[in-house]
Amino acid sequence: MKETWQYENCVTILSGEIELLKEISSVHDKVRQAVMNREWADFDERTNELNRLGEEFVRLENERLMLFSGEDEERSFYDSIMELPQEQRLELSQLYRELKMETLKMRALNETFLDYLNEAKSLAASYLEAIYPSRGGQLYTSKGSRVTQDLRSMVINNSF
Repeated sequence: MKETWQYENCVTILSGEIELLKEISSVHDKVRQAVMNREWADFDERTNELNRLGEEFVRLENERLMLFSGEDEERSFYDSIMELPQEQRLELSQLYRELKMETLKMRALNETFLDYLNEAKSLAASYLEAIYPSRGGQLYTSKGSRVTQDLRSMVINNSF
């Protein structure tokens, strides 16, 4: 373990990561609601907020990794804290487990949201295929050029 490793610094970093994940989860829920309610201005605002929080999380994660990397890069978190007094070891273990649980919750939320988006995209593609069978499942721009079916941003003109 590095000589400069400090228990207080580790507690600060782990606590900061946990709080950021909770905040990211809250904003992620607002993004999901914005998508479901089709509030695109709110979606853009929340997405920017998620990006900012994500950058802060990456910074803290890099600090945490630097704290626990030493001469032996293969050393686990728990191996690293074994040299600490029991009270400190228990507190860091609890914080690390909480960080892992928040990470797993975030992963589950992301997977659920991506499943929803993929289903909506698939539904939209199937709908377009059903109402425009002569196009063979292809999408075209207003100038007649063929575009990919990623459906990231698509506007349907309903005026006839």
